[in-house]
Amino acid sequence: MKLAIFAATGGIGRQLLDQAVAAGHDVTAVVRNPRKLPFTRARVVAVDLEAADPRALRTALEGADAVLSGLGPRARSEAGVAERGTRAVVSAMQANEVRRLVVVSAAPIGTVPSPGRPRPPRHDPGDGFLVRTLAYPLVKAILREHYADLARMEDLLRDSGLDWTVVRPPRLTDRPLTGAYRTAYGRNLRRGLFVSRADVAHCMLHALDRPETIKQTIGIAD
Repeated sequence: MKLAIFAATGGIGRQLLDQAVAAGHDVTAVVRNPRKLPFTRARVVAVDLEAADPRALRTALEGADAVLSGLGPRARSEAGVAERGTRAVVSAMQANEVRRLVVVSAAPIGTVPSPGRPRPPRHDPGDGFLVRTLAYPLVKAILREHYADLARMEDLLRDSGLDWTVVRPPRLTDRPLTGAYRTAYGRNLRRGLFVSRADVAHCMLHALDRPETIKQTIGIAD
């Protein structure tokens, strides 16, 4: 499969890149700074999604069967990058008639208000009592801007007309790939507090071959 991977130098993006190349896919890594990928068998295209050059995006998506995105804010100063970057990616996909898109979000987003979902469910059906009442209220207060960005990104996908899938992990770790993670459609996982970036990337890649994941959010956890 011919894949374009955005944010391929990030934590999940680099896992997506390495696993996709190892699986034999024809991969284009779309990054802001190609010097961060000195050794890779993938084609590398430089694109700054904050001020995306349409010609560079066309080059990145040329002949692509699907797009994977590891975009997301890593610091308070980067809040908004997921929505803005994904908007550029979606526009380029629509212009290039590429339909399949898999992105990473975050476990609490199902209960975060957004312009497209001003009254989301108060609780996720997969969250236990302590997560609902203690963990997520605290995390959402600390990461309010990050989660608002991801919620707007998800709004954008729902209105895009593309064949999208959103993977929502809880706290990420750098543990190695196991392939033994749990998933659930439309909800989080009970007692699902952690998952590795490698396993999230594995889930995203495998979603490409599963039509039942189209227009679905997928909870994932160890």
